[in-house]
Amino acid sequence: MTWLAALRDAAQPQRPQWRDIARPEQLPPPGNWLVWAYIAGRGAGKTRSGAEWCIDFAQSVPGCRIALVGRTPADVRDVQIEGESGIIACSPDDFKPLYEPSKRRVTWPNGSMAIAYSAEVPSQLRGPQHHAAWADEVSSWTDAPKGDVVDTAWNNLMLGLRLKSPLGTRCFVSSTPKANQLTKQIMAKRTTVITRGSTYDNLANLSGSFRDQVLAAYEGTRIGRQELNGELLEDVEGALWTPQMVEACHMKLEDAMPDLERVVVAVDPSGGSGPNSDEQGIVVAGKGVDGVFYVLADRSCKLTPQGWASRAVAAYHEFSADRIVAEKNFGGDMVVSTIAAVNSSLRVTTVNASRGKVQRAEPVAALYEQGRVRHAKVFDVLEDQMTSWTPQAGGSPDRLDALVWALTDLSGGMGQGAAFIAAWRMDLERRGVEVPTQSRSWRDRIPRDANGETVGDRMRRVRAELKAAQEVRGGTPDRA
Repeated sequence: MTWLAALRDAAQPQRPQWRDIARPEQLPPPGNWLVWAYIAGRGAGKTRSGAEWCIDFAQSVPGCRIALVGRTPADVRDVQIEGESGIIACSPDDFKPLYEPSKRRVTWPNGSMAIAYSAEVPSQLRGPQHHAAWADEVSSWTDAPKGDVVDTAWNNLMLGLRLKSPLGTRCFVSSTPKANQLTKQIMAKRTTVITRGSTYDNLANLSGSFRDQVLAAYEGTRIGRQELNGELLEDVEGALWTPQMVEACHMKLEDAMPDLERVVVAVDPSGGSGPNSDEQGIVVAGKGVDGVFYVLADRSCKLTPQGWASRAVAAYHEFSADRIVAEKNFGGDMVVSTIAAVNSSLRVTTVNASRGKVQRAEPVAALYEQGRVRHAKVFDVLEDQMTSWTPQAGGSPDRLDALVWALTDLSGGMGQGAAFIAAWRMDLERRGVEVPTQSRSWRDRIPRDANGETVGDRMRRVRAELKAAQEVRGGTPDRA
């Protein structure tokens, strides 16, 4: 190196050591642990912690093999490897790795390697062996609701962590928690050490727009405790929806939206427009040609009557809806006239809340339990209301009310399958099977025969028997 190059290098600002600037919860805990789980809110610095930990492991154990596992291949590439806080960006200049995307491999100068895997393809992790692993956002992995069972991504990853190293076998987990089986199992194991963080811990390193958007969306909500504070939210006793039900209804990026037979905009107007009044719930939903119901948008707001009506009409045109469904308990005909003042040519159907909220919502919750409703995206505030509202809580769940009105209209007023349940009930009564009239929930009202089977149970059993018989003798089973 010439004296000029040395002088130039000396003039460059020295990058601070990670241990000098990291917060305590971002550094590996002491002790003989198998899993270090950094559970924190969005933007808390989980990715930087994972990248720095991998780099330190790669330097300390030359020639080691590290598994990088993310929710999708794009997540591993764009966040863990090439992200602003990823492995390439955080590796020091004298220890920069070579990234070979076609081989899904990152190789450091000392021979240490990190191999990329997608949790969407658990079979990728069958066979390969590793000294260490970085499992990112495990709560959002496709098979996380199944837990640690055979042939899931987590199970295959753990079985492959069998190469010895001077530092021991290690796995770093970085995730915003969700109350699914895998997250609970990881956090409950005695071999897991947990450190926690929140979005607020890292605000100084986040952009102003991120702070404004994320905090405005989540602060003061139950889901904010998860997304900002990194809390594991358990099911709310008495709520009709569980976090697992809502998580299961989210459409993936690769899922195609079918043609929609109908689209409605449901409006739940509040009793006023002042600063202390409730929001106006405005939810757009449609029924697909596949018989599934799709929640397309949540346009809820807190505006004047003219403001929310304009917003509902705009959603009507944006989604080519065939009608607006509006609750008329607040203001009666005023709701229709307010919408007509914005556009008088739209078809508006008014509904009256003659039944209690629970009675209206139960058939809709049943649709979710049956897997008949999909959300086109994550609707944070709406889903917060779905999983937290109970009859005992009181108040007006405006967005939830609008959702219930939309799906009730699309499903014919009682929820998909209600007509079949009524037919089952009549058939069973004709055959002398006792049908309970008093029940604690919608599940208790489904008729069952003497063996405790519903019609659906019986059909599934018959199909399974036919399929088993077909596998034995070959051929095509008759339709049940």
